[in-house]
Formats: sequence, C-alpha cells, structure tokens
Amino acid sequence: MFAYLSLSTDSKWPNLCPGLWLFYLRGKTLSVLSLKSRLKGPKAALFLVGCFKERPVMFSSAVLELPLTTSPPSAAVSLHAPTSEGLAVTSSVSLCFLCFCVSCRRRKAGILPSLEDLLFYTIAEGQEKIPAHKFTTALKATGLRTGDPRLKECMEMLKVTLKTTSDGALDRHLFKKCVQSNIVLLTQAFRKKFVIPDFQPFCAHVDDLYENAKSLSGGQVADYIPQLARFSPDLWGVALCTVDGQRHTAGDTKVPFCLQSCVKPLKYAIAVHDHGTEYVHRFIGKEPSGLRFNKLFLNEDGEETISAHTLSQGASNAEKFDYVMNFMNKLAGNEYVGFSNATFQSERESGDRNFAIGYYLKEKKCFPEGTDMTAILDFYFQLCSIEVTCESASVMAATLANGGFCPITGERVLSPEAVRNTLSLMHSCGMYDFSGQFAFHVGLPAKSGVAGGILLVVPNVMGVMCWSPPLDKLGNSVRGIQFCTDLVSLFNFHNYDNLRHFAKKLDPRREGGDQRVKSVINLLFAAYTGDVSALRRFALSSMDMEQRDYDSRTALHVAAAEGHAEVVRFLLEACKVNPVPKDRWGNTPMDEAVHFGHHDVVTILRDYHNKYSPQDSTPDKQDAEKNLDGML
Repeated sequence: MFAYLSLSTDSKWPNLCPGLWLFYLRGKTLSVLSLKSRLKGPKAALFLVGCFKERPVMFSSAVLELPLTTSPPSAAVSLHAPTSEGLAVTSSVSLCFLCFCVSCRRRKAGILPSLEDLLFYTIAEGQEKIPAHKFTTALKATGLRTGDPRLKECMEMLKVTLKTTSDGALDRHLFKKCVQSNIVLLTQAFRKKFVIPDFQPFCAHVDDLYENAKSLSGGQVADYIPQLARFSPDLWGVALCTVDGQRHTAGDTKVPFCLQSCVKPLKYAIAVHDHGTEYVHRFIGKEPSGLRFNKLFLNEDGEETISAHTLSQGASNAEKFDYVMNFMNKLAGNEYVGFSNATFQSERESGDRNFAIGYYLKEKKCFPEGTDMTAILDFYFQLCSIEVTCESASVMAATLANGGFCPITGERVLSPEAVRNTLSLMHSCGMYDFSGQFAFHVGLPAKSGVAGGILLVVPNVMGVMCWSPPLDKLGNSVRGIQFCTDLVSLFNFHNYDNLRHFAKKLDPRREGGDQRVKSVINLLFAAYTGDVSALRRFALSSMDMEQRDYDSRTALHVAAAEGHAEVVRFLLEACKVNPVPKDRWGNTPMDEAVHFGHHDVVTILRDYHNKYSPQDSTPDKQDAEKNLDGML
C-alpha cells in the first residue's frame, strides 16, 4: 500500500522509484502514477508528508481517483505539489512525498467508514471480535446503563444475537447489527460528548465523598410516626443522574423511602405546569418566611396555602392521586415510584398540627371558594407518602436539571417556566430554617424531607438524591448536608463559582487534558506570531512557560525558529525558562536560530547561555517578579 514518489521542481513529471508499487488489498495492482484528479475509478485519500530542509512539513490531504489496472502504467501524469505557508516550491527545493492510500475499494456510502465501523474499531482495539461483556463494560464506563430505555433496541438485539454465537463474541457484522438502532447515542458516549466526559474519575471522587459522610454518627431518626422511626440510622445512599442519563450509585440506593417534604417542589412544578405561574401564586407566596415549617403564620398579603389544592381541581382525590402518580413516573423515567399506605394512615392520625394550620387558612379564606379543606389535607398526606428510591429520585432531580426533559426517556415532562420557578423556590426556601445557610455554602437548589432525603439539583449538569434517616435539629439529613457541602467544595458546582477562573476546584464538565492542550496551543501560537502581549498575560496568570508539545518543542523553540527576538528575550529574562531544552530530534532553540539564519536571536541565546546555570531556572519569587515587572 506504500510507494515513494520523488519530485524535483525542475522536472514536470514525478518518477516512480524502481520496484515500488501500490498494491490493492485483494492483490490487484493500482496505478499510483495516474494522479489526475478527474479519472474514473475507486476513490482513495492521499496524504502527503513533505521534507523541507530536513524538517518534516505536513501538507493538506487530497482526495484523488485512482483507476485499477493489471500492469504498471506506461506513462506518468502530472502531479501538482502543494504549498504551505512560508514554503514555496522553487527550483532549489527538493521534496519527497510519502503516499498512503486509505481506501482502494469502492464504497457505496462514501469514502469514510460508517459510525458503526468506527465504534467497533474503537472498542475492539485491533481484535477481530468483541466479547459481549467487553462491550457492556465499556458502555458502563461511560455512565450509561444496559437498562437505559434509550438503548432498549440495542440490548434486545444483543440478547438475540448472542444466542446465535458459540463464544459470546461479536464480529464487525454482528456488532453493527446490534448497535445501528442506537448508534447516535452510543457514538456520543464513546466520543466523550456527555456533560461529564470522564465519568469514572468523577465517580471515584463521589465515592470518596460518600465514604467521608458515612463516618458521621450524629443526628436523630424522625419518630413522630412509627414508619419513620423503624429505619436504621446506618442507612446511607447517594444516587446521581446527569442530564445525558449517566448514572452512578453508592450505598443503600434501592431501599424505598417516602418523599415527605421532598414532594413539595414536585407538586408545585406540576401545578405551575398545568395552571401557570400567575394562577398558582394567587394563593402561594414566593418569600421564605424565616419561621419553622409548621408555624401558624400568614404574611401580610395572606398568601399561605397548600399547593396540592391547585392540582386537578374539581376531580376526586383518587383521580388527583392517579394523575400525580403518572406524572411522578414520567419524572422518574418509569423507575420505581410507589406508595406507603401505612405511612399515609399514620400521617393522617398524627396530623393535628396540619389540621390546625388548615382550619386557620380556611378561616382566613386562603383556599379557593368551594375547596374541601379536609380532602385537600388527605391528598397532601397521600403525596407525602409516595415512595421512591435514591435511584428513581435522582432521575426526578435530573429532569429538573435538564429543563423538564427526562434524561433517560427524552420525554418533555415539565414546562421551562415550571422548572425555572421550582428551582428558584428550592434555592431560597427548600431546606427549612437552614435554607439561607445552604444557599450560602452550597449554592444549589435542594429540598429536604423528614424521611432523610435531600433532592439536589445541579442545573444543566445532574440531579442527586441523598438519603440517610438521622436528622439534625432543623430536620435535615446530617450525612446529606455533609455530602452536599463536600460536593461543592470539591467541584465548581456552586451557582456563583466562576467557570473560567477557579483555582482549586475541579470541573468535571471539562475533558481530562483539555485545558492543558489548549494551554500549549495558545502558548506556542503566541510565540509563533511574536505576540509578546499574550505571553505577558500567560506569565502573569502563572502559566507554565516551558510547556512542550507532542514533539517536545517549547515556546522558545518556536520563537527562535521564527526569529522573534523580543519573544526570546522575554522568555529568557522575564520567565527564566530553560535556554537549552531539546526537542524530539535533539534540537535546541540555538540550533533553530542557527538553522534559519536568525543571527540576532543566536546572539541573545548565546549571551544568556553563558551566564545560565541550572540553579537559575528556579529563581526566588522576588527576582522573578522584578524581571516580569521590568518587561511589562
């Protein structure tokens, strides 16, 4: 598949080196000299790598049409040599091109392989077959689950296909058959195009935070009803779901528990979704009261009521409950949503305080005319008794984080208005009397409940459910509060964390190495263009001015090769970079300057090198700042 073509610009035709021919994959011969761009035949991509003054130069690729022949060509055809910036092909230049034909076989779908093929080669890592378990393991590493509703067709086809194989492995054809129905999602996952691209390292950090909170032993399990008091204080679970459907769990995440007050933002969101903000807020205020959650108190406008009464007005409690349960199932992506009748009965039997508040609201005419207050309270107790697990509740939170779209089904469940208003109220008054402290330290919308749950939303990133029954004196989960605080301390999830300039926090939304790559590119490009102002900014922002690219070339190499004396002087005198770094080929900046005839740069490098010693590469801070100030 390889051939060398020698090109001399004083000759119009390229000549084929004796004995070197391009061979078709199946044994037929290709005419490598027939390089006219409009000849009929199978297409091939031609990549040209030139050599200019013994230094490699990459030229742009070209797509040419090569005719199949059974014998070597009888005549050569013209080849137009490409040019690159700063390099003109003249009579004094000799170029040697390496030609590589990527595809010699005609493809109906075009030159490039299909997405399914690319995905197969990515996972196979050079093997002809992929074991099914290797595919599912790689899939889980991206954060997706095999039970994800969006991958239903793929997983069903995989099960059927595996029944036809004896070794449990998939060749390219079978793999393509399995993944083609969900190829867009799978490609997005394996290309790390999800909101958290490096999901496994992120999960490792979450597990560390989980273990840290697990060691806490304070708090008291709620005991105002027997059903809550029965939970073990050792139970502790955390589940998260990103807006792309990436899932992770730690601890007791499959144990059902009642939402209790965590249901309040959800039923509020349903009410706003159905009736709009204006109608709902005729009866419900927006300001946090600053009082205990069960305090008998009305604000000056008399705005205080139970949002449950705005749901499906005119319907019976049974119809309302069915409606809300269907809505909850959609929010949870059809994962577990249940109901604890025992908890409901206990809530109703011990709800004297709630009945007192209800009668007070009724006396102040806070309910719409014709409202049955006792029926509304019954409905409220029912909603508080809805059961979830950490896993299903994390999907509910992720639906709020995703603007009302359930991340694992893709269905729009809530309107943008409902989501925005819900998150605003969760942020200001979702954590009982701890709401102000939580907003200050964590800075994220959240809602807690006396069952020990904390529903946490990181807008546009993910939803989290933390659950541990022991509560602090304000009614919030002790371990849940600790986990949320640690999460925001480690990652820049706080609403007011600056996403561009953060010092010690991690940003899981950025792909690993992404910042370093951009940093190297910006640094070397500034040196290439002679932009001393940009280099000053980089130095003042504590950027490593000795960063290297994939060929181990530094900014000093590039500046010396381009002859930018001011850049060289700045890097040496202000930044104190090493003046003699070697690249992949053993060349130093001095070699570059000599090679390209930049005598002023050679003089600067030589003068600095004479007084340079390794100890000078780490001057004390005062000297470095003095030098920088002098160059600015």
